[in-house]
Amino acid sequence: MLKRILIGVGVVVIGLLLFKYCDFKKEKEDEFDYNTNLIQQQILNVGKLVVTEGHFSEVITYKNSNKYFLDMISFEKKAIVIVNAKVTVAYDLHQMKYDIDEKNKTITILSIPKEEISIYPDIQYYDVEQSKLNEFTGADYNKINKNVKTRMAQKVEKSTLKTNAKNRLVSEISKMLILTNSLGWKLQYNGEVIETESQLKQDLKL
Repeated sequence: MLKRILIGVGVVVIGLLLFKYCDFKKEKEDEFDYNTNLIQQQILNVGKLVVTEGHFSEVITYKNSNKYFLDMISFEKKAIVIVNAKVTVAYDLHQMKYDIDEKNKTITILSIPKEEISIYPDIQYYDVEQSKLNEFTGADYNKINKNVKTRMAQKVEKSTLKTNAKNRLVSEISKMLILTNSLGWKLQYNGEVIETESQLKQDLKL
């Protein structure tokens, strides 16, 4: 009789232990899934268009001459061109590629899209001078537009606009770093584990 009671108690204890183990495992799995969902949601939040905008101005004098009779007679056309341009530097983080390793709790950034520079010039013409033998044509306006975009691109390169855009990019990706660190995950890029925002900036070569 005592033996049966002991066996019965043993069965109950084993059953309780199995129940606790399964319940504990379920809690762990639920927590793990929750963390993964949080990280995926954060990546979706980061995956947006990051745009930095700047404004530049330029005054250009355009001249062109048509010469005749062994360059003895010249007909000139000229204009003062005032340019106000809006320039945007954008990173489309929807195009960022990454891999989530749930087993090792690691997010690996595979690639980050390159910057996209767009120039929107507003061109105004003043003091236009021309003659019947040398009038402004579509070719002149095309030359001016091309020159304006070249000049604006040079101004962008010499400005802090691209640096500001890159800093915003780092700031967005750092949101992933903060979350992964808080959840005990790792963020990896170029084979290295990223631990700080300054390291992220350095590894991204920004």
